[in-house]
Amino acid sequence: MSGGRQEAPRPAGDAAATGLAAPLNPGRIAAYVGLAVLGALVGIAGALVQAAWFPAGLLLALVAAAGLFCGGRLVFGTQLGALAPAAGWLISVVVLLGGRPEGDYVFGDELGLTLFMLGGMVVAVICATMSRSPRHGADSGRPGK
Repeated sequence: MSGGRQEAPRPAGDAAATGLAAPLNPGRIAAYVGLAVLGALVGIAGALVQAAWFPAGLLLALVAAAGLFCGGRLVFGTQLGALAPAAGWLISVVVLLGGRPEGDYVFGDELGLTLFMLGGMVVAVICATMSRSPRHGADSGRPGK
């Protein structure tokens, strides 16, 4: 026995760094940028649809945003998977809020605008903070993981 420090036992298998601690991967960065662009497109389409067909169009626009945000979260398994399309969505909607020099803007009425903005932000927060889905076959032995 040596008189030095004892190292803590390592878990079986090498655990790769995840999240912000993970090394940069150009493919993953391109996928997040693609999600942000897709979020911007969903925001633009949602703004047009919710103004055109008010009750049903608003619901359709929010369901499309929820599908994109939650899909990004599930595919990538990180909060950034939901936040990248949400950021693109929010930027496109805020740009559309600016209006035109003539005084017109894309959104139909104030109620639709309010529900679209608040509903989209609530959906983004829900998708970004939902718990991780259980991975089958990768039991770490710790409860809740």
